[in-house]
Amino acid sequence: MKLILPIGLGVFLVWYLYYSTTPEQRLEILSYIKKADLFWVSVSIFIGILSHVSRAIRWNYLLEPLGYKPKVGNNILIILTAYLANLGIPRSGEFLRATTLTTYEKVPFEKGFGTIVTERVVDLIMLFLIILIALLLQTDLIFSFIQEQGFGLVSAIVILGVGILGLFLMIRLIKKSTSAFAIKLKEFLKSLLDGVLSIFKMKHKWAFVFHTLFIWTAYIAMFWVIKYTVPETENLSLGALLVAFVGGAIAMTTTNGGFIAYPAAITKSLEVFGISLVAGNAFGWIMWIAQTAMVIIFGAISFLLLPLLNRNR
Repeated sequence: MKLILPIGLGVFLVWYLYYSTTPEQRLEILSYIKKADLFWVSVSIFIGILSHVSRAIRWNYLLEPLGYKPKVGNNILIILTAYLANLGIPRSGEFLRATTLTTYEKVPFEKGFGTIVTERVVDLIMLFLIILIALLLQTDLIFSFIQEQGFGLVSAIVILGVGILGLFLMIRLIKKSTSAFAIKLKEFLKSLLDGVLSIFKMKHKWAFVFHTLFIWTAYIAMFWVIKYTVPETENLSLGALLVAFVGGAIAMTTTNGGFIAYPAAITKSLEVFGISLVAGNAFGWIMWIAQTAMVIIFGAISFLLLPLLNRNR
């Protein structure tokens, strides 16, 4: 399911993007990409590398209470290799991170994987916070766009209410259920909660918080500087870019490396702020190409360097 559905969604979006644009628009998008200022693309990639270094340092703050402190250099190489693996098979990178950490740093798989799950929970919380900030900064404009699409405020509230009610009922059912699946799910969720709460008990919790904020600030900064590569997006506000950032982040998790989905999500997000389909698509593609090039180049280098630098391990 994890392999077929993302690829299927990607194929659908290729078809959708192709038939929703004219040949002239596709040529115009390509022209934007060719004319993109490589200085800002390079700045975006550099900021991305800094975020990975910060993530490698932060990882040790989770591993240290377990009795392990891997080399930060190894952490960086492992993380970049994992991102490269994710381009091939979605979510395979998390397993590769844990197994590689076991190979080169002798950290038991389940402990290493547990810290990765904790990272993901923290990152999910950060994404929710950014979604909340984006909604607060652009509430009026977003609701106006929703109404233009045929959804009123009442409809939006009803949908939100149904979603919250459904979540509440699902939690109640899981709590009361005695099935083997429900018991395993409860144990898994409890482990996740314990992992998140353990952050407040770690020795370097404030350093962990600092690096978490730095990582997500870097992600937004990567996105921010790309706006200077497309003339029509140069004057976009932070609120507008946060909305597009959230759309792109969600798209990255639903398809294989965000292919097609990422530019498409950014295009639809920027449409709310009056950015044309052509300019929005160009912005999305430039950002996606920059990120993907960074992962492929530095991930491949890391894949080669990791065994060479750890020949004695």
